[in-house]
Amino acid sequence: MQRGVLAGYPVVDVASTVLDGKEHPVDSSEMAFKIAARQAFKDAMRNAGPILLEPIMSLTVLVQASYLGDIMSDLSSKRGRILGQSSLANGIEEIRALAPGKELLKYAIDLRSITSGTGSFEMNFDHYEPVTGKIAEEIIAQSVQVSESDD
Repeated sequence: MQRGVLAGYPVVDVASTVLDGKEHPVDSSEMAFKIAARQAFKDAMRNAGPILLEPIMSLTVLVQASYLGDIMSDLSSKRGRILGQSSLANGIEEIRALAPGKELLKYAIDLRSITSGTGSFEMNFDHYEPVTGKIAEEIIAQSVQVSESDD
C-alpha cells in the first residue's frame, strides 16, 4: 500500500477482508504470507479501478483592486476555482479560491511578479480530489519512466 499500482503513490481509503486461507507446516512462513498478500493486493487494485488523488489547497489572496483581473486570470490558468471575492478597506480585494497544490508551488513568485510585490496570500491544505484525463496520464507515464530507469 505504500507504493500504489498506478504511479507509485501510497494507497488510501482501502479496506480488505481475508475470507479463506490455509497453513501448511512445510510451506507456510511469515515471508510466504507477505508475498501472497502483496500479490493479492496488486491483483485486486488492478481490478478495482484505482484513481490518483491530488491535494487541493485553500487560498486567500489580498491584492490592490487594480490587479484583481490579472489575479483571477492567473488562478484560472492554474486550474483554480474562485470561491468568492470581497472588497476590504483602502482598495484591497480579498479573493478566496481552491487550486491544486502542484499549480501553486511557485505562487509566491507569480504573485510578486503580477502585483509588483504588493500582493500577499495564505494557503492551507483543504482536501484531495481525483486527477483525471491528460494530467493523470502524464503522472502515470512519468512514474513508468522513473521505474524503468531504476531497473
